[in-house]
Amino acid sequence: MASKAQLETLIDLARRETDDAAKRLGAALKAVDDARQKHEMLVGYREEYVKRFQDAQLAGITPMAYRNFQAFMDKLDVAVKGQQDMVVRAEQRGEQEKLAWQTAERKRVSYSTLNERADAVALKLENKRDQKQMDEHAARQAFYKR
Repeated sequence: MASKAQLETLIDLARRETDDAAKRLGAALKAVDDARQKHEMLVGYREEYVKRFQDAQLAGITPMAYRNFQAFMDKLDVAVKGQQDMVVRAEQRGEQEKLAWQTAERKRVSYSTLNERADAVALKLENKRDQKQMDEHAARQAFYKR
């Protein structure tokens, strides 16, 4: 079994690894949120532009304005799709970082459990030593009282 100092070092390293993983997870979750917000903004802009186009169509538009609208909508659809892809990639990274944090946390908990077990074994040995000393002391007291 590892010594107390080695376990403490491992626990400290595991704690740092867990903290770093938690920071990366937080950044990944923020990136997911940001990507989703941008996607929602683009979708909202697209819907607003379609509504404006429909209103303009009712008033009558030129063929050139219609072609411009179609070209712009194509570009906007590409942007929406690209942002959706970014959301998916950000979510995947978030899942990877979550797994990395869970792994680091399990390692930290395992080392802490080993440390607690080592402490329990040491306490048990100390209690046995104390009991043995008490028994020896009682035996000497009994011997000298005769």
